[in-house]
Amino acid sequence: MEQEMMKVKKWFSENKNQGIRLLQKLVQEGSVRGNESKAQAIIIEKCRELGLELDMWEIGEEKLYNHPAFCSDRKDFSGNPNVVGVLRGTGGGKSLILNGHIDVVPEGDKEDWNNSPFSGYIEDGKLYGRGSTDMKGGSTSLLLAIESLIASGIQLKGDVIFQSVIEEESGGAGTLATVLRGYKADGAIIPEPTNMKLFPKQQGSMWFRITVKGKSAHGGTRYEGVNAIEKSMLVIQALQELEKMRNEKITDPLYEHIPIPIPINIGKISSGEWPSSVPDLCIIEGRMGVAPNEALKDAEKEMENCLRLLGESNAWFKEHPAKVEWFGAKWLPGDLESDHPLMTTISESYQTIKGVTPKIEASPWGTDGGILSNVGDTPVVVFGPGVTEVAHDANEYIEVDKVFECAEILSLAMMKWCGVSETK
Repeated sequence: MEQEMMKVKKWFSENKNQGIRLLQKLVQEGSVRGNESKAQAIIIEKCRELGLELDMWEIGEEKLYNHPAFCSDRKDFSGNPNVVGVLRGTGGGKSLILNGHIDVVPEGDKEDWNNSPFSGYIEDGKLYGRGSTDMKGGSTSLLLAIESLIASGIQLKGDVIFQSVIEEESGGAGTLATVLRGYKADGAIIPEPTNMKLFPKQQGSMWFRITVKGKSAHGGTRYEGVNAIEKSMLVIQALQELEKMRNEKITDPLYEHIPIPIPINIGKISSGEWPSSVPDLCIIEGRMGVAPNEALKDAEKEMENCLRLLGESNAWFKEHPAKVEWFGAKWLPGDLESDHPLMTTISESYQTIKGVTPKIEASPWGTDGGILSNVGDTPVVVFGPGVTEVAHDANEYIEVDKVFECAEILSLAMMKWCGVSETK
């Protein structure tokens, strides 16, 4: 395989500007939720240029909406297709899904950006723009890896299934749609921004909403009422204790460097309508982390039990229990053995290209990998360029060299995993 890699390396050295331009074009199309079509058009054009078998469709079929893993408040996906491009192998090799999402989170306050949020501006080896790190840099690595093999005349035995999906940021409906359409494989790689670490395990997560009751009164005689905000503080305290208890049970060494493996985050609190009134209702919304080997239902039961126990120690909650509902986005966890053959393949490829062994950790956030593994029965490793710290933040960027470094590693991993048929 040494001869093939020499050809691949040569192609990368000669085509860097072309790869940078592809990434820049993708970032410049601000594919926030519901506006993915123009960025997908760039993906489609590239897949056609590479000669991949194209499958484009608008998701939203009935079996998607009725699937237990589906979650989205969006019921109309028209005009924003999923895109799959297949590089057919000659047969006899293992298949591989390369999955990337095209949707990006909103840009936030534009005043916080040094340049336009979708500029694709390049400075000091970094390309800036919303989605550059999460995860158009990774998707570009996938396409460059595929192109490097095609351009170098390298034929694989197994099929490579490239996927550019919508709706990852809100729960994974796009990837779920690919699985329900029949796309499964012997392995899958998702190039989310792992800072070039390998993540065989991914945290799951769910959104929750807790309703806390109080009793209205005039602010001047607040002692005649029950302040729902004050009661919500007891709920939050109980959630903090629950978070501590749940994380004490996490002993997996892959979480060694993650301070809180499965956090419970309070993201939003709403209460009160008038400063001089005692509020009679408080709504707490947040995100609950789920361990890689944990079922979502089991995590739900732990929180529900936590709130039930409040009623045993507090008279108000006994008569007016805090109620939780699960709404909005959720991400299934993923749990792959660290010695799985796919992990071995990527690790060996990394070591060959970089000259050092890769760092292996557990993902601190959810990905579409949980859907591919739990629903699609496809082993998943998350590995890609970019760092989580700048994802979703103003002045998001990715180091251009890392995009190509990742692509080169992926090229070798594809050859090792799918098998090389012949060199044209």
